[in-house]
Amino acid sequence: MTTAVRLAEKPLPRRFPVRRVLCVLPLLLVAVVAVRHRSVLAEGFGHLATARWPWLLAAAGATCLTWVAAACTRQGAVVERLPRRRLLATQFAAGAANHLLPTGLGASAVNLRFMTVCGLPLARSSAALALYLLAESVGRVALLGALLIAFPGALRLGTLLPEGAAGPLLVVAVAVPAVAAGVLALVPRLRAAVASFLRTALGEARSVHGRPARALALWGGALAFPALQASALVLVGRSLGLPVPAAHMAVAYLAATVAVALVPTPGGIGSVEAALVVALVATGGPAAVATAVVLAFRLLTVWLPLLPGALTLAALVRMRVI
Repeated sequence: MTTAVRLAEKPLPRRFPVRRVLCVLPLLLVAVVAVRHRSVLAEGFGHLATARWPWLLAAAGATCLTWVAAACTRQGAVVERLPRRRLLATQFAAGAANHLLPTGLGASAVNLRFMTVCGLPLARSSAALALYLLAESVGRVALLGALLIAFPGALRLGTLLPEGAAGPLLVVAVAVPAVAAGVLALVPRLRAAVASFLRTALGEARSVHGRPARALALWGGALAFPALQASALVLVGRSLGLPVPAAHMAVAYLAATVAVALVPTPGGIGSVEAALVVALVATGGPAAVATAVVLAFRLLTVWLPLLPGALTLAALVRMRVI
């Protein structure tokens, strides 16, 4: 009896507050990234102060609609109905996470966690995530191809690649699949895991495309997302008087984002800006104005939503939505 009383009186060990740390971590990352890029932020705010506000408001509206398009694409990648408000809030939070971690890992992690919390098994959530990424990539490349066909002189592609870069790029394009195939051939367990994932992903894709509403949401959102992003750049360009046709600015944006898609930087910070400036100059825009447009565009679409997005992410973690 005495032993039982002593055990009851003994305080339980305190658990490490993992969830509290996860709530604070996005805000700390925002502060670190903002300090590292403070000169870019200051210059971007300076350009926004000289811009014509009606165009900027329209660009902000297009940016907000990108989260709606992302939510539509995410819903289209799964058969089950996801809670709409939480899905939209998750896309807003995922945008902030995407700019804090490299190569899209932040948004993928947030959405994977959201789908598993909604009751989808991990294998199906991963398959839905892969289907979303595939649809988004295909939509972006397809839109770029359509614009290049419609406006063949919109971009001087030769100016986007350094001299002699085509050879190394071709070698990498051939070597990476060859190495991956070799690894799969030598590691049976990995080959079995990949085969199992592919079967799940194909089954999920067939189920989604068996429902017209889901297929429309998937591919409609996949096309709308890059189109809205390009529209935001066009509107910012108009606000700062960039003397480049709207279609050419859209081509420049799509070409630049496709080019930096595999660059391992958080949200493409740094690489996207450089590629966009080069692409806008390649369409015929003056370098100084193109730089101002890119800084203002990235401030409006990345930096201003970053803090509220991080706060939303922390709130969703605290509410156990993700």
